Amino acid sequence: MFFRAECARLARGRGLSGFVRNLADGRVEAAFEGGAEGVDALVAWCRAGPPMAWVEGVEIVEEPPTGEHDFRTSR
Repeated sequence: MFFRAECARLARGRGLSGFVRNLADGRVEAAFEGGAEGVDALVAWCRAGPPMAWVEGVEIVEEPPTGEHDFRTSR
């Protein structure tokens, strides 16, 4: 399964809102809003990603919630 699709599936399953998208330089950016346990679980998942994914590193930036209402996937 692809990184963005699996990330979105897991985030929705945990009741999180936010987004996951590709950046022009090849990186993937994700933002999660919701309970701390769900957010922590998704951040931990991002460190490895789905099978056959190659994750070089994860940078975490805490920001105030923006009031997202669903979880969306963008290119």
